[in-house]
Amino acid sequence: MVRLVLFDIDGTLVHTGGAGVGAFAKVFTSEFGAADGFERLKFAGRTDLGLVREFFGFHGIPPTPENFRRFFDRYVFWLDHLLQESRTRLCPGVWELIEGLQALPQPPLLGLLTGNIRLGAEIKLRHFDLWDVFEIGAFGDDHEDRDRIAAMAQQRGSRILGTDLTGNEVLVIGDTPLDIRCARAIGARCLAVATGGHPLAELELHRPDRAVKDLHEITPAEAVREQVPGLAPTAANAVT
Repeated sequence: MVRLVLFDIDGTLVHTGGAGVGAFAKVFTSEFGAADGFERLKFAGRTDLGLVREFFGFHGIPPTPENFRRFFDRYVFWLDHLLQESRTRLCPGVWELIEGLQALPQPPLLGLLTGNIRLGAEIKLRHFDLWDVFEIGAFGDDHEDRDRIAAMAQQRGSRILGTDLTGNEVLVIGDTPLDIRCARAIGARCLAVATGGHPLAELELHRPDRAVKDLHEITPAEAVREQVPGLAPTAANAVT
């Protein structure tokens, strides 16, 4: 039985209408005078620290602690501002799944596993009244490596529950192949959801335990069950 459910944010829980990407672009331009090459950044499934480091590299900006701090101090300002002006929306089925998980006889601990820095994650989720739903989290300012962030989330869940969680007791829900990879890095189960930028067929090629069009397609009881119903070890979805 799953005891810890870890949610990605962008494309899995919410769509911010481009506010996050827009905030990145604003800071790079206004604070560092760097705009060229922004289109080369691939945001899906990445960590904020890794994205900033990559763009600094494009322009020869030293990746010093001071420059990272300078970037993120302004980023959170612009993120909060742009969220108020953007067309934002929850992904389908989010509240239904969360409330259903909370109502189970043995509800799992709910947490976040995201490449967003912690304050950025909080700003985004408070915009949707979602932040207080989650009891733990691991974030992009914990580590640049998404796989290491997953391990931290598992460790924090274990501490709260007072037991060493096995991979089979952890479910990662995400919308990118990188979410599937980081779930596998800690031996966790993975539910892939095609509400981000990756179509269902592409996600299935990366062999999640289950892939769905949106979160309406799975019940809370199915999500935490020992074996996901209807899942057979085929070439498309075998767990490796």
